[in-house]
Amino acid sequence: MKQKLQLRIGQQLNLTPQLQQAIRLLQLSTVDLQQEIQDALDSNMMLELSEDERDTDLDFSAADILSNVSEEQEELPAELENTIPDDLPVDASWDSVYPDSGNNHSSSGADYQEIDFQRSETLSLRDHLLWQLEFLHLSERDRAIATAIIYTVNDDGYLGLSVEEIYKGLQGQIDELERDEINAALCGIQSFDPPGVGARNLSDCLRLQLEQLPLTIPWRNEALQLVKGGLDYLAANKATSLQRMLGVSKVQLTEVISLVRSLNPTPSSVIVSQEPEYVVPDVIVYKSGDQWTARLNSSLAPSLRINSTYSNMIGNAQGSREDRTSMRTHLQEARWFIKSLENRNDTILKVARSVIAKQQAFFEKGPKYMKPLILRTIADEIGMHESTISRVTTNKYMDSPNGIFEFKYFFSSHVAMDDGAECSSTAIKAFIKELIAQEDPAKPLSDSKLAELLKQRNIIVARRTIAKYREMMGILPSGKRKRVI
Repeated sequence: MKQKLQLRIGQQLNLTPQLQQAIRLLQLSTVDLQQEIQDALDSNMMLELSEDERDTDLDFSAADILSNVSEEQEELPAELENTIPDDLPVDASWDSVYPDSGNNHSSSGADYQEIDFQRSETLSLRDHLLWQLEFLHLSERDRAIATAIIYTVNDDGYLGLSVEEIYKGLQGQIDELERDEINAALCGIQSFDPPGVGARNLSDCLRLQLEQLPLTIPWRNEALQLVKGGLDYLAANKATSLQRMLGVSKVQLTEVISLVRSLNPTPSSVIVSQEPEYVVPDVIVYKSGDQWTARLNSSLAPSLRINSTYSNMIGNAQGSREDRTSMRTHLQEARWFIKSLENRNDTILKVARSVIAKQQAFFEKGPKYMKPLILRTIADEIGMHESTISRVTTNKYMDSPNGIFEFKYFFSSHVAMDDGAECSSTAIKAFIKELIAQEDPAKPLSDSKLAELLKQRNIIVARRTIAKYREMMGILPSGKRKRVI
């Protein structure tokens, strides 16, 4: 094969480091952005907080200190006022200068303990149960059995394995193990907080909660009888069968069911087991005159600037050649970073204002007046690519008088109306939710009936679309919403 050289002309898009950084910052959430800024401050000598940020911190600290100083402490004692030296060594401490002052608060003292503001740790259900186990006076054998049972409790608070499965799993670890020992340990765990924990099933969970109620609670015995053998009747709304089983009237049955429904089917829900997620709004929505608009949340991230001391060292030819080269690199990176932050803020604000301008009715009247909107509409209006709008609307939030909403909440598909107008899917969901909230519990609205009611409002929606929206909102079908008791 003969080798030869050929010239080929073509166009290719290359992402420069600056563009890659701008894209990465644009898609970061507020919390991640704050961490990114802190990492940049720690790694780049050319970046520093602006004077405004520093002054704010200093003023706050001074105000805190002065507010706690009493009038008697505003002046120094006479024996110390004229003996403070003008210059102190860098490593000097108060005790080395005034050994007899009588107030020893050195941080190196054994009795001194610094107070830190720390975020409380989240507590899992398993940790909560193991903590309660520590208060029981058990033998090492019983404690090992109880610990093994606790580790089988699932996230909902139910026993994840049967007693037989637990018995087989512990046989090889504990000598001469008996099933009665497991049952006894399980009974002890089922008396722990929260009530109903360690239950085998829903019936067992409700039974445990009822048994922990005082004997004087009205209809307690009837409720126990219902959860032991009548949950299927309750789920099917068979009031007559329940009345016959319990031997009560219809009015009395209502009281019994109310007691059962006051119980918690998921015991673990009262225990904080997940790290809380905090939402920090990127923009603040407010009304200016007759129009709604937005401004950036100024408290999101600190204002950055170039460190003048280090930047002047480059021009003054101070340091070695390698040091100056390193400082130039850091200076260029710092400028790119600040520019990327400015572009990010400008883009978010442009998108927010464009969205708000098209959803004025939503902020005035609520979700039922949400207009259909797609990313391309905003992209064409502000002259950006649709992918850029997608990045901006991901993990970004607006704080408005109506609540905090993610940018993507304002983008939805549309459905045609009889008069030729369009209705957004968000508005349709709001209409469906409103109709279901107003329905008769004994005669809930079917999906077909909901479609008819929406058609009366000039909104044409198919039954299967109603079902899809209803499932997205977590609303049960009409058969399971029906309540005759």
